[in-house]
Amino acid sequence: MKREISLDKANRLLNIGGVVLITAKFGDRDNVTPVAWNVPVSKEPALVAVAIAPERFIYELIEKSKEFAINLPTLKILKEVYFCGKNSGRDVDKFERTKLTREKAKFISAPLIKECIANIECKVESIYPAGDHNLIIGKVLRAIVEEKLFDDHLKVNLEEAKTIHHLGGSLFTVPEKIIDVKKIA
Repeated sequence: MKREISLDKANRLLNIGGVVLITAKFGDRDNVTPVAWNVPVSKEPALVAVAIAPERFIYELIEKSKEFAINLPTLKILKEVYFCGKNSGRDVDKFERTKLTREKAKFISAPLIKECIANIECKVESIYPAGDHNLIIGKVLRAIVEEKLFDDHLKVNLEEAKTIHHLGGSLFTVPEKIIDVKKIA
């Protein structure tokens, strides 16, 4: 038996994707914020999309700079991820408060996060209004991964990495194992 749920909670049915930390910089201000609404949208050219509400400080920095970075956090920094989501970069330097380490990117001014296991540098390709959020399409300029955590096919070692996934509110989960459907009898 199934029950109907309120439409404002429907996103939670799809919201189990990996949480990323978005970084952006304009002028002398930078910021970091978690985003669970992210997805690759093209392989050629390499494009990604993130949904961010226009009133967020990170959105302002992305809109002005036309660039951002996607950083893949793990369970090791879950408290820092949560802090970044609960506090505004307008009011607090999240890097300073969380002790996350800024690293210089190769093609953009936005910092990368050293504690993350992968980083993607992006230039804004386009922005589309989408209800109370805007969909930001970024062209991938560079992607780097922590060598010891990814094999040659970029399959992540989940036992070591423990990527985090948002379930809503203060609830998160981590993947337990990788299942190869070809090996299921």
